Amino acid sequence: MIAGRYLRARRKEAFISVIASLTMVGVAIGVATLIVVMSVMNGFRGELLDKILGLNGHFTAYPIESKFTDYKETVESIEQVDGVKFAVYFVEGQVLASGRGSSTGVTVRGMDEENLKKLNLLYNSAEQGGFDQWDDSNGIAIGYRLAQTLGVGIGDQVQIINPDGAMTPFGTTPQIRSYPVTAIFNLGMVEFDSFFMYMPLEPAQDYFKLFEDVLKPGQEPLDVMASDEEIDAAYQRVPQASAVEIFIDDPDAVGLMRSRLQADPDLRPMVLTDWQQRNETFFSALQVERVVMFTILSMIILVAAFNIISSLIMLVKDKGADIAVLRTMGATRGSIMRIFSITGTAIGVIGTTVGLGLGLLVASNAEAIRAFISNLLGVTIFPPEIFFLTSLPSRTDPLEVTVVVLMALGLSFLATIYPAWRAAQYDPVEALRYE
Repeated sequence: MIAGRYLRARRKEAFISVIASLTMVGVAIGVATLIVVMSVMNGFRGELLDKILGLNGHFTAYPIESKFTDYKETVESIEQVDGVKFAVYFVEGQVLASGRGSSTGVTVRGMDEENLKKLNLLYNSAEQGGFDQWDDSNGIAIGYRLAQTLGVGIGDQVQIINPDGAMTPFGTTPQIRSYPVTAIFNLGMVEFDSFFMYMPLEPAQDYFKLFEDVLKPGQEPLDVMASDEEIDAAYQRVPQASAVEIFIDDPDAVGLMRSRLQADPDLRPMVLTDWQQRNETFFSALQVERVVMFTILSMIILVAAFNIISSLIMLVKDKGADIAVLRTMGATRGSIMRIFSITGTAIGVIGTTVGLGLGLLVASNAEAIRAFISNLLGVTIFPPEIFFLTSLPSRTDPLEVTVVVLMALGLSFLATIYPAWRAAQYDPVEALRYE
C-alpha cells in the first residue's frame, strides 16, 4: 500500500513521479526495441535459410572417378538413406543471356518436371506462365528481376551464349541459341530472381554437350580410320548430369548425414558440400551481428535501470521524514527495504509489460510498418538489392522474448537494492531532528 502511494503523483512530489514515468518509458522502449530487432533478425536469417535451402539443398553431391551417367540410379539410392527427404539431379552451366538490348551473366540449370515438382518453392512461384508440360516446352524459366533486366516477357526470345562451343580449324566458337520464355518466377530473393535461369533437362544436356559416347552392347571397338557413319552406328549417346542436390529432414544434422551418405556402400564416390560450408561466411556474419545488436540494445535497459536507481534515491531523500515516522511506529529495516524495493520493481514490471506488448505488436506488423513509412517518406527502407529479400521478415522466438523480459525484470530488481538499503539505514532521530 505504501509503495503504491509513493508511485502515485501528488503536487508536492510531481517531479519525482515524472522521473519515475520517464524511467518506465525507458524500460518499455528498451524491451520493445530488443524484441523487434531480434525478431527481424530471426526472420531475416530464417527467410534466407528457407529460400537458399529451398533451391540449393542441404548437400550438393559432385561425382568423381567417372562420368555422371548413372544420375537416376544415384538419386534413387540416395533417397533410400535414412534421414534423406528427397534428392534431385540437374545440369548446370554459366552463360551470357541477351534480351532486348541488354545482356547479363546467368546460371542455367537444367531439370526435368519430375524433379522440378520436388522444389515446391520454385514450382509454385511462377507469376507468369507456368511449368506445365515443362519437359516438352523447349523454353526457359527466368526470375522476374532478370526479365526486367533483359526487357523480356512471356513468349519473347532470350539468346544465351556459351563460350565452350564447337571446335573449328580456327579454334573454339561460342555456342549461341535462342529460347522462348515460358515462365517468369518470383522467389522473393534477389540473387535467385536476378541470376538463375531454368530449362528442361534434355535441352540443357544438349546445349552444354553433356553426353558420353558409349559402345553399344556387343559392339567391337572401331579403328581410327572408321567413318562417321560407322561411329554413329557403333556408339550411343548417354546423357550426363552435373550434380545432385540432397535435401535432408534436419538441416542442422549435416555431420551425421555426411557420415551416412559416405558410408553407404550402394552410392558411387561423390564429393559432398553442405549448406553450412557454402554459406559459412554469410551466416557467421549474421550470427555475429545478432550478438552485437543484442548486446548494444541491452544497454537501453541498463540505462533505464540506472534511472530507477536515481529516481529511488530522490524518493528516499524526499521521504526521509516518512521513513523516520514508520521506524518509530515499529517498522523494521526489512520493511523499509521492501517498500522501496516494491516501488522500484513496480516501475520495472510496468515498463517491461508495456514494452512486451509494444514489441510483439510492432514485430508482428513489421512489413506493414515498413511499407507505410516508405510510402510516407518516399524512400526505400530495407532495399532488396542490399538485403537480398523483397520484404521485411519477422519471426518472434518465445525463448528470446523470455530472456529479454527476465533480463529487464532482473535489472529492475537489482537497481532497487542500493536505494532500498540506504532507506533502511535512516536514523529516525537524525531524520526528525529538523522537522
